[in-house]
Amino acid sequence: MNMSELRQRYKRERAWGMSLALNLHACDPEAIRDAEKIKQFVIELCELMHVKRFGDCVVVHFGERPEVSGYSMVQLIETSLISGHFANQTNDSYIDIFSCQFYDPKTVVAFAKKFFHAKSCTYDCLIRK
Repeated sequence: MNMSELRQRYKRERAWGMSLALNLHACDPEAIRDAEKIKQFVIELCELMHVKRFGDCVVVHFGERPEVSGYSMVQLIETSLISGHFANQTNDSYIDIFSCQFYDPKTVVAFAKKFFHAKSCTYDCLIRK
């Protein structure tokens, strides 16, 4: 679905918001292991989406088992929430964005893929109502 069709559907269905589940594979290991880099990603993403951050971005490293160890991130936005987990063992990243403000998911996906130098990605976008 192109951007125009998605926007029309969003309006037609009187959507509450959009939810994007993004899986980035084989990311740059240094980028996903750097809390400041992750925070910079969030700042730039919010600017790209034209959403206002609410409070500071929280980035915490945890996970006792190697298969789940890595940073997790949460950023409240005035229109909802951005969250993510960055898996050290696989160098994969899992980012979720929910916003009641319309945004272009393909632009967000392209930005995230480039920012973290992911070799591939998959995503699903839902219109929430």
